Amino acid sequence: MTAIALTIAGSDSGGGAGIQADLKTFSALGVYGASVLTAVTAQNTRAVTAVETLSPAIVRAQIETVFDDLAVRAVKIGMLGDPAVIRVVADGLRGRGLPVVLDPVMVAKSGDRLLAAEAIAALRSELLPLATVLTPNLPEAGELLATGPAGDPAGRTVQGRALLALGPEWVLMKGGHAEGQVCTDLLLGPKDHSLTAPRIVTRNTHGTGCTLSAAIAAGLAQGMDVPQAVTRAHGYLQGAIAAADTLHIGSGHGPVHHFHALWAAKS
Repeated sequence: MTAIALTIAGSDSGGGAGIQADLKTFSALGVYGASVLTAVTAQNTRAVTAVETLSPAIVRAQIETVFDDLAVRAVKIGMLGDPAVIRVVADGLRGRGLPVVLDPVMVAKSGDRLLAAEAIAALRSELLPLATVLTPNLPEAGELLATGPAGDPAGRTVQGRALLALGPEWVLMKGGHAEGQVCTDLLLGPKDHSLTAPRIVTRNTHGTGCTLSAAIAAGLAQGMDVPQAVTRAHGYLQGAIAAADTLHIGSGHGPVHHFHALWAAKS
């Protein structure tokens, strides 16, 4: 059967993050992508100028309609916007037995906020217990725990364990916001793993979090276990970042190159 992954997330009109990045990632990795739109943003590489969250009713209808027809094998969750949408998404996924990758999107690369502060408690209580893999960056982990971001590797491990206690099966503590020439992601769960890569100097990192979580979901949809899916996703993202400067999109934080392998093969 065709591997199908579902993304539940917001739209990025600039095409670098959100639903657009997720669908590009699914396609690049050989997975058919379905989508449930939760919000619309007016966004480019420089800023988010407007955000409109969709009604819970239309979000619910999209979820029900997709699952009524498509044999979804994995779900990625991104931007949700407000508590009502979070509850609808949780209700729509509860009991389906599918792997869920939860990217707790809170702030855009431009610094604009994408999740209402009052929604963090709902995210914590409703969706963390449903997550197969939670993929916070360091500021997001700090907000979920109301502690602030960890300042060193030991602190990141402590925070990851605290997030595991809230219900997800695995937590991937992303190291992109840390300092140093090497970027380290910590996968914590039944067995811990560390993934490292040289830090790539580029301003074109818009959509990295969306891309990584979507790539993990793609691997799970294809039958990989979590460590396998995370390892492949990590390598895919590094390639997409390394090739980002070959694209010339906008004047701010440009996107990563989702189709770096395909476009390079054709050039």
